[in-house]
Amino acid sequence: MQDRILIVDFGSQVTQLIARRVREAGVYSEIVPFQAAEKALDWPGLKGIILSGGPASVHEGGSPRAPDRVFTRGLPVLGICYGEQTMCAQLGGSVEPSGHREFGKAFVEVKEPNALFDGVWNRGERHQVWMSHGDRITAIPRSFKVVAATEGAPFAAIADETRQFYATQFHMEVVHTPDGARLLANFVREICGCKGTWSMASFKAEMIARIKKQVGFERVICGLSGGVDSAVTAVLIHEAIGEQLTCIFVDHGLMRLNEADEVVQLFRKAYNIPLVHVDASRQFLAALEGISDPEAKRKTIGKLFIEVFEVEAKKVGGAAFLAQGTLYPDVIESVSFTGGPSVTIKSHHNVGGLPERMHMKLVEPLRELFKDEVRLLGQELGLPQHFVGRHPFPGPGLAIRIPGEVGPEALDLLRRADRIYLDEIRKAGLYDAIWQAFAVLTPVRSVGVMGDARTYDRVLALRAVTSTDGMTAESFPFDHSFLTHVATRIINEVKGISRVVYDVTSKPPGTIEWE
Repeated sequence: MQDRILIVDFGSQVTQLIARRVREAGVYSEIVPFQAAEKALDWPGLKGIILSGGPASVHEGGSPRAPDRVFTRGLPVLGICYGEQTMCAQLGGSVEPSGHREFGKAFVEVKEPNALFDGVWNRGERHQVWMSHGDRITAIPRSFKVVAATEGAPFAAIADETRQFYATQFHMEVVHTPDGARLLANFVREICGCKGTWSMASFKAEMIARIKKQVGFERVICGLSGGVDSAVTAVLIHEAIGEQLTCIFVDHGLMRLNEADEVVQLFRKAYNIPLVHVDASRQFLAALEGISDPEAKRKTIGKLFIEVFEVEAKKVGGAAFLAQGTLYPDVIESVSFTGGPSVTIKSHHNVGGLPERMHMKLVEPLRELFKDEVRLLGQELGLPQHFVGRHPFPGPGLAIRIPGEVGPEALDLLRRADRIYLDEIRKAGLYDAIWQAFAVLTPVRSVGVMGDARTYDRVLALRAVTSTDGMTAESFPFDHSFLTHVATRIINEVKGISRVVYDVTSKPPGTIEWE
């Protein structure tokens, strides 16, 4: 059994990043909502507990609390932001509303050496951190000492080293705290004593054994979407059970140029995995006719996908299991831990189970992984790098990159323009430096003059962002000459587009999706 770290979630926008940083340190971690944390305290292999941030105020009645056993279990505990505040409130300190809120970049001064800072920060040094809090701690529990402070937060970091309790008001999990990952690694590796042996190789071996045990000699159907997640799912399961797996690829006609053909070639020729390819593009376009609302488009596509898939699954027959490429963020964001809107945000993921009429059980081997971990697993399984390294692509495809009604003409314009954009990004050697790049065919038309003729054609928006985690992102800083060259190619080669703009909007924490 691997060492484990429990992350108790109080609803922070960036709780997932804590799990990411812990795993980057080679230690397996899981997020559990505070309401369910009591049972998780009995996990085998549990070595430490992290209390996340959250939007609530500790001093208000009914605000979330950690189970009392968190502090009597005899394990190291780290509180972050709200986690520090509830730790103080539950152990004898006090928290009050503050007239001085602290959001954004701050600088802490290290007051005392301690195990959390060991080898990273020294007494008297000043370091950049990221703050996001409105309340303030006015008194810390007796056994604690202040180990770091900012101008606005005199208790920016506190520690009770006898009990191995540590807490910070700042968010060490975000990239805006440059040394945060090293501090978290100190906590899980040095303070909690985790060995750091969790890796994709160990995960692959463990998951193959789990799949064999779960499935036995039954047949499995895997729904391919054309993306990295379902592809890795299929190859992993095929490695575990071989010919017991059949893949069904429902081609909804909303993919990028030639991507459907690439999927078929990869699975039939490179891996020789049994594959049913269903061209249902006409059905999907007919169903989307007259629909402009993005959520209605998502639900229409999702509903029809299941209907088509069910028909094909019955033709295959005899399968007891359905495999899905559900990821850990899908699971987290589809469960409203603290009453937030996450359920509707992730409405296009079927992580809540299957329709009862299908009489099938789920196999979700990637359910514990983040996106970048799935890519590493794909490399471990031998998938081609150009496929594994593809930018994220939404399940509903180009339908949500065409604001308004979706039709064949709009899809054709967007496919050709998008292909030119990505082609130029690859030629410039920028593809791997960008987390996600794509074109959006806006519903706007622009009057212009091309040559000797007046035009009234579509406006295309280009978007590209950098990100280390997909939770926050910033627009990619293309050279103006690059954008001019791309725009010129698109306008010259794609009739129907008269203007190209570049979207420089950044993605703040908590904005789960771009599309």
